[in-house]
Amino acid sequence: MKITRALTGTFIFILALLVIYWVHVNYFKVDVVFYAAIFDGILAAVVAGCLLWACPFFKPLGEFEKFLLVVIWLITGYGLAISVPTVIDRSLSFYILEKIQQRGGGIRQDAFERVFTQEYVKEHRLVDVRLTEQMQSGTIMIENGCVLLTDKGDRIANFGRYYRRNWLPKQRLLMGEYSSDLTDPFREHRSSPGYECSRK
Repeated sequence: MKITRALTGTFIFILALLVIYWVHVNYFKVDVVFYAAIFDGILAAVVAGCLLWACPFFKPLGEFEKFLLVVIWLITGYGLAISVPTVIDRSLSFYILEKIQQRGGGIRQDAFERVFTQEYVKEHRLVDVRLTEQMQSGTIMIENGCVLLTDKGDRIANFGRYYRRNWLPKQRLLMGEYSSDLTDPFREHRSSPGYECSRK
């Protein structure tokens, strides 16, 4: 009996999440896809949670069981936010498949660098999207055309460099060969390219 009510509540949560997300992306402005999806998951959990406590159908469930259901829904909403809209929005892997499909099912291997630099960046407005996300996250600021790290951004960059060097695979398969190149992708670019700027 309790299982039936828990499953019913979960169905209501998923239905609410789908409806809220669809309305959000179709009728409201979205600053960052990931943050919007997280908000939708929280809102759906609140809506379904209110029904848990308000609807007599769910009365057999104890208070702690209801609380656990809401926690599970919040975790589910977070997982879905990362694994569906955010992945599709940001994924280069999806882009590769879509681009090959667009070009009739095949693209020469030696043309992919051009596809990435000349088509992917423009078609997905990659620079605009990523800079917007970083500004909304508080990791960068733009002053007089100069993109600057904030203190928060500097801490995250340090963590990213540490994690990449110490916790990413040292022998990773790249086009038939195992390599540690991606643990320090900047190793071959030590000289100044001339595009640096600083706070004035």
